[in-house]
Amino acid sequence: MTTRTTQTIVSFSIPFALPGFSSPLPAGDYRVDHDEVMIGGNVQVGWVRTATYVHLPAIGVRASTHQMVPIERETTDATVWNTIHPE
Repeated sequence: MTTRTTQTIVSFSIPFALPGFSSPLPAGDYRVDHDEVMIGGNVQVGWVRTATYVHLPAIGVRASTHQMVPIERETTDATVWNTIHPE
């Protein structure tokens, strides 16, 4: 099975909430990883997203610890999800 991870930078202009956090996260630029698996055969190939992670804290924020937090469509506010996954 072939997999890949693509990275994007997502900018939030206002604080936003993520499941599992008691308070909103501050506005800023955040790195987001998308894990994907290849589907298809010899003629056509496509990629299906299998996981999405946001890196905390925001880019440029100094902290003693860093986290990669999984983001799931079912539990994430639609505004946050649509910012991370633009159509």
